[in-house]
Amino acid sequence: MYQRIDGNNWRHIWIMGDLHGCHQRLMRALRDCRFNPYQDLLISVGDIIDRGPESLPCLRLLNRRWFKAVRGNHEQMAIDSLEAGDMSLWTLNGGVWFTQLPADAQQEARALLRACDALPWIIELHCESGKHVIAHADYPAREYKWQKAVEREAVLWRRERLNALLSGKGEAITGADHFWFGHTPLEQRIDTENLHYIDTGAVFSGNLTLARVQ
Repeated sequence: MYQRIDGNNWRHIWIMGDLHGCHQRLMRALRDCRFNPYQDLLISVGDIIDRGPESLPCLRLLNRRWFKAVRGNHEQMAIDSLEAGDMSLWTLNGGVWFTQLPADAQQEARALLRACDALPWIIELHCESGKHVIAHADYPAREYKWQKAVEREAVLWRRERLNALLSGKGEAITGADHFWFGHTPLEQRIDTENLHYIDTGAVFSGNLTLARVQ
């Protein structure tokens, strides 16, 4: 469920909001920030697929040494749909691209989506700016602890903490310096206490957030 990353192995490290099939937008953003694939690392908060026009190229990022990701609810929907042989929920939520692929590309996508089942739910990053915890929607506890058992569905789907923050009632999570989440499209990123919400709706507004932490 957890993966630990040592930032000493990289020059610069970025954390990226929900990509949702916007591969070309990501490539432009990486060029703008002079990303070096031999020295730098990009970490995704999940939901790299669905809704946008380039889900298969986004899935291919999983084969790049400079790219890491936690699983999002869209990756989990794809995994569950393929296992169950029922595409209805996934296609209603942006997975129709998979059914429109030619046979050879669909076979490649199926293999990459199976590989998503090995993605961690939570990444713990240690770098020069401190201990960072990355998860898709939430870390459903008041205190973070390595390998702590937490509700997996809440990690992928929960919005209660963000809603509380937006109403002025939120609070920090202890146990790490920073927590990074996506899942909920926002007009602009929200940074409050030690919590960062960086899904700025790349597939809707064209605004893809990359936050450099090292």
